[in-house]
Amino acid sequence: MLDQGRGPSGTFGPRCETAVVSDGPLAAVLAGGAGRRLGGAKPTALLAGRPLISYPLAAARAAGFDVIVVAKVRSPLPPLDCEVVIEPDEPQHPLAGIVAAVQYAAGRDILAIACDMPFLTAELLALLAAQQRSAAVQADGVLQPLLARYAASDLPWLLAALSERTSAIAALEQIGAHALAIDHLPNPRRLCLNVNSADDLQRAEREFAAG
Repeated sequence: MLDQGRGPSGTFGPRCETAVVSDGPLAAVLAGGAGRRLGGAKPTALLAGRPLISYPLAAARAAGFDVIVVAKVRSPLPPLDCEVVIEPDEPQHPLAGIVAAVQYAAGRDILAIACDMPFLTAELLALLAAQQRSAAVQADGVLQPLLARYAASDLPWLLAALSERTSAIAALEQIGAHALAIDHLPNPRRLCLNVNSADDLQRAEREFAAG
């Protein structure tokens, strides 16, 4: 079963670079989705003049993590100055990128981060990394499997879940992940906002314009 947790908040930084926390979890920004509801690739969609993927990458860098991007071989990506790990073309499943990241990390835990979270903060990532176990952010009662820490020891469970096409949330249940509740933080929904559609992108643009 999932349990509950809480902690602090903050802001994000400017760009993607490989950082310096070699003994901590590896931050893996997941960019292999098709982005159909957005009408195209999420990583290259522009938000406030920047590629959407640049925001979570900047948050991970500001938190001091080693950073990779996980994508399919044909995933459109903007220019990046961090390593790109290629996940298999099939299956089309959120767990595919997570499994590829855990395999690449070779014994290190990972922080799985969706590429479409423009309001993610370095402080929230640091809080997630501090859990010292498998954990997923929970905002307004909703678990975020693409904003989660996965342990290296979770790999057999993740491979089985991917093979069975288990949902990412069900996979969290199976590995006994901790639910890191953030409802006490300012604007928890904003912190976890996913840009899944053109309407979401417009909403995010309005929020940036409003400061």
